[in-house]
Amino acid sequence: MTSAIISALSILTKPLSEVNAQTSQQVALQAALEANRALLLERLQSDSSFEEVQRLREEVARSAEWFCSDSEDATWSFVQECLLLLLTLTRHMTMELERFQQAPPPSTARLRTAEMAPPLPPDVLSVAQQKTLSTALQFVVSLGLCPFLAPGVGVPLGHRSAFGAVVEKLIRQEAPPPARRRLLTTTNVLLQLAELSSLATVVFTRHLGDVMAALSQLGHEPQKESERWLNVDECRACKAALRSLLEKVYQPIVIKELLILQGGPKQDARLGSSSGSRAGLASAPAWLRRLCGQLLSERLMQPHGVQAVVRAILEGGTGGESDWRKCDAVARILVACPQQSTSADAYFRLICPQVLDLLHFKDKLTAQQFQRVATRAALSIVQERPTFAQQYLLAPLLAPLQRCRSSDSQVVVEEAELTRCLEDIYKIWVVGNSPSPALLTALKDVLPVIFTLFCFTKQNVSHLRGLCQEILLWFLGKSEASAALLMLRRLSGLQAPESDVAPGFHFTAGSDGGARLSCREGCSDEDDELYEKLSGEQWRLECLIHLLAELKDSDLPGDFFLELLKELTSWTTAGEEEVKDKEEADVSSMTLLEVEQQMLGRAERQAHKLALLQVLAVMVESLQHSQLLRQTAQVVDFMVTLLQRACVGLDNVPKPHLENPVESQTLSMGMGLVATILSTPQVSSEDYALMSKLLPPLDSLSQLHPDEVVQELAANLGAVIATHGAYRPENLTAPAASCSRNPETSAKNSSVQISEVKESRTGVCTSSRLPASSAGAKNPNRKPESPSKPFSDWLLEACDPNVPTRAFALRTLTQMVQLKDPEAVQAQEKVLMLFLENLEHEDSFVYLSAIQGLAALADSYPDRILDRLLRDFQHGPSLPSSNKERSLETRLKVGEVLMRASRAMGELAPHLGQPLVGVFLRGTRDPDASVRASCLSNLGELCQKLDYALGPLTQELSSCLTALIKTEKEAEVRRAAVHVIALLLRGLSDRTTEVLRDVLLDLYRALKWVIRSDPDEVAVVHAQLALEELDDVMRRFLFPGQKLEKKIRVLS
Repeated sequence: MTSAIISALSILTKPLSEVNAQTSQQVALQAALEANRALLLERLQSDSSFEEVQRLREEVARSAEWFCSDSEDATWSFVQECLLLLLTLTRHMTMELERFQQAPPPSTARLRTAEMAPPLPPDVLSVAQQKTLSTALQFVVSLGLCPFLAPGVGVPLGHRSAFGAVVEKLIRQEAPPPARRRLLTTTNVLLQLAELSSLATVVFTRHLGDVMAALSQLGHEPQKESERWLNVDECRACKAALRSLLEKVYQPIVIKELLILQGGPKQDARLGSSSGSRAGLASAPAWLRRLCGQLLSERLMQPHGVQAVVRAILEGGTGGESDWRKCDAVARILVACPQQSTSADAYFRLICPQVLDLLHFKDKLTAQQFQRVATRAALSIVQERPTFAQQYLLAPLLAPLQRCRSSDSQVVVEEAELTRCLEDIYKIWVVGNSPSPALLTALKDVLPVIFTLFCFTKQNVSHLRGLCQEILLWFLGKSEASAALLMLRRLSGLQAPESDVAPGFHFTAGSDGGARLSCREGCSDEDDELYEKLSGEQWRLECLIHLLAELKDSDLPGDFFLELLKELTSWTTAGEEEVKDKEEADVSSMTLLEVEQQMLGRAERQAHKLALLQVLAVMVESLQHSQLLRQTAQVVDFMVTLLQRACVGLDNVPKPHLENPVESQTLSMGMGLVATILSTPQVSSEDYALMSKLLPPLDSLSQLHPDEVVQELAANLGAVIATHGAYRPENLTAPAASCSRNPETSAKNSSVQISEVKESRTGVCTSSRLPASSAGAKNPNRKPESPSKPFSDWLLEACDPNVPTRAFALRTLTQMVQLKDPEAVQAQEKVLMLFLENLEHEDSFVYLSAIQGLAALADSYPDRILDRLLRDFQHGPSLPSSNKERSLETRLKVGEVLMRASRAMGELAPHLGQPLVGVFLRGTRDPDASVRASCLSNLGELCQKLDYALGPLTQELSSCLTALIKTEKEAEVRRAAVHVIALLLRGLSDRTTEVLRDVLLDLYRALKWVIRSDPDEVAVVHAQLALEELDDVMRRFLFPGQKLEKKIRVLS
């Protein structure tokens, strides 16, 4: 029966086989319609296969009030036959479907097997049948619906195809029934077809927009009382049908059709139709535009309405430039509050959560487009509606970070929440890159929490590290200088952060590579708690310096550095006033509370000063000078702070022997820097204007400084700056150079040695921060200079009770040993005894100098010195004056000497290292754990350099290390044993498989045992590193790199 009805539709819609070439398209189409209708009626009457179709068709025709058998319009007669057959098909399929659903289940004997497909319901159509049905529906819509739409309602047929233009001329609008009745009839039949799901798909896939246009016109078009063609009930039914249709269909498709139905913008009548050959959307009537706007607003304000609008506009996009424009257009739509909304507050309360949901899609292309819309919409809402944005957009987005600040004992922020929050911040703030005041203020409140999380991720492997770093850099780069500097002070600890993580909570690693906020376990030991606090502050400072180092093209690091220097300068005056107030304060007249408050205030100021000095020290050591002082203005400000600090206290001139040589050297080098700048020919008038700030402090130095060289240089510099280079001495930099070469010209006594020792202590730090051109800077590649004093004087000073003098003398003797000084070579036994005696000194500066000297002696005279050191390391110090109670400490110091000597052996290690290996192996059985660990450490350093000479010792070495790993109770010793294996593999590298071929398996098993069974985490880490070394060695052994080389052989 279904096939017969489809065949009838095929007869009705088939094209003519013969068409006269001289006949117009309009006449040919009308003739085809009349011929096909006549042929169908004839076949229904004569063909027995259509009897059931004819019967059911007549039933449908009798129940159809709109059917008219003798219409004057051939096209409407054709449409009526199509509608009758479509209703016939619908009625038949509905009855068959009811029978199929009411049929009893199959008997147990005929149960379907797993291979059998389920029976198809009777409303399923084949592909050919669907094609025929689509053709019939196209005729119905083209001839019975679109021609009767009002101008501007829907897309005209003439704009769709050339065939549509022919159809428009063929329709007779004046023939009965009226056009609006024909439109109502066709629309109602299509809605009846859509009640069956299989037919609804065919109808709405191609003709949803036309049906919506028809229902909109029938239900909402204004009608005059004199020309009313529909009654009130029919209008109300059309409105209800339109509402029902919009609720059932996929919302993005509905929105897309409503946008088309809304038509293009209003056209100016003066412009006419001269806009070009491209036909755009016609302007819709006012009532239709209002209706579509209302329906679109309702779609938008539904749950998931924002997503539906975005999908309707962006689906099918490729991510090109046009899609960027679409994203901006959608964002503008979302920001505009519709008139149908009860209030702007209700609208944004509904829309903002949906905008945030757009950021969380996983599909790559969809997520990219949705994030563009969400970012643009969020930024537009923040800019145009900041109050609603803060309440409904930014506050929910930043809620997980705000909860990290809460002091509620139950607060726990999960990993997924933190990850999503940081990703959303990155998309809106960093990718959106629109630094409005509202965004910066909102981010400023939670930035300390993000920085704390960044510090945590720097200690671990986490995918949140990059997000945190980009967010922090964005804020520091986009904020105003004052806000950025204030934030840097908070993050560095110079100013207490107001919005850091709540006390008692900390970040822990999450299961997916993120982080979560959890309660901190209490620490019972106060020392451990203090150490954890101090190490945490130091780590935060290092992380902050890392951020500053990433600001490559920013003046912020230099501005922060100069601000700290200015504060440091202000302390000099404040310190003198504080000392004066302390002396004048009368504690006896104060209450205990006042005294306590005064002491607490003084302690807080001291803590602040220490923190500032620490920040300055880390910045100078970690950041390049080119980043700290990028601009000429920054260099000038730096010099201003330096000179102002030098001017403080010039009224109270110190005595010559109390003058600080370090400050004098710093001042001289700073003035030398100014002289160097002024000596360049490229100094502009702007530079001279900037350097005019230096005139007041230079004037004070030229009049009040006790050093004549500094006075002369300050006067010359001030004259050059004041005259903008018109006056220039012949050798401007000579005083600076001479002062740099003689930093303690005013010191005539033993303070010379003290100052030199101080400089030698700080030489490593200062060499990196002083200009390379200064004569006083240390050059690591320069050979040690021969001292000017006699050798005997240095031996006497090495016994001086003054610690700096003794240490400096030991360093000088070490240099003489390295230079093969004849007197030092002749008195090497005295020098050895002197170094061994000072090795037992309590001060680290002295015994470290002695260690350095013994290492130099062992490098120069290994045969005799190493033998003496090995005896002292095995049996303790052999000097008569040695303190037996400190024997263990002295042995460890000798072990340090032996380790340095092992590193310096180089290619002589196979010859000189054999006795050391034996001593170190015997030392692994020492009763003291520290000595055992020291022996293993030295053994690892030495075995790296033995290469093939290690072959005879591999079995003994392997047995020793394996036994210590499995039986040693002290964790430090086990760590050292595992570390020896790692150093051994690293030193042998590709020679590992040859040298250790007999013991490699035992070492591998020992490392695996550590990973599985050792409770010490550090030992496990060492074992993992050793296994990585072994893995690299074996990969290179099994898969050697291919070398492209050509061999040429000469045949004899």
